[in-house]
Amino acid sequence: MREIKFQALVIKHKLSNLGPNMHWAGIDSYEEIIDVYDISFDKGKIDYVTDKDGDEYSFADKSLKAVRQYTGLKDKNGREIYEGDVVRNHRRYSNELLEVFWQEEVADYSSDGVYWTKEVPGFRFKRINKGMMTVFVANVDLEVIGNIYEDPELIESK
Repeated sequence: MREIKFQALVIKHKLSNLGPNMHWAGIDSYEEIIDVYDISFDKGKIDYVTDKDGDEYSFADKSLKAVRQYTGLKDKNGREIYEGDVVRNHRRYSNELLEVFWQEEVADYSSDGVYWTKEVPGFRFKRINKGMMTVFVANVDLEVIGNIYEDPELIESK
């Protein structure tokens, strides 16, 4: 069974080594990806998340920017692969970059063409340079090289 874990991109307003005096260093906030320890829902939507220290981050106060889920896969180095990660596919020396994402609707083929179904939601890998997606990639060939939040230049069209 796949372990269910989440991370979140949050905005923090204090550095542990500067505390409330961040403004003296010219910094008033910064973004960080944290491990989520608790999620609170309101009417089926994420209300807020908490980190290991019990600090809360929410979309309402704009301290929470995104939440990403663990795919259950690890790359060739044992690093956990999350939604929003950018991985390099080392299979057959392709060095292809792939973006990891969750997709509810999946394209399927019928005798009269393509149709969409919600029967097989799951994590997918989008080929960044080609725009195509794939479902099956051997995780032993993958290496996490960044994510779309901290390294947006990885997914910019070339």
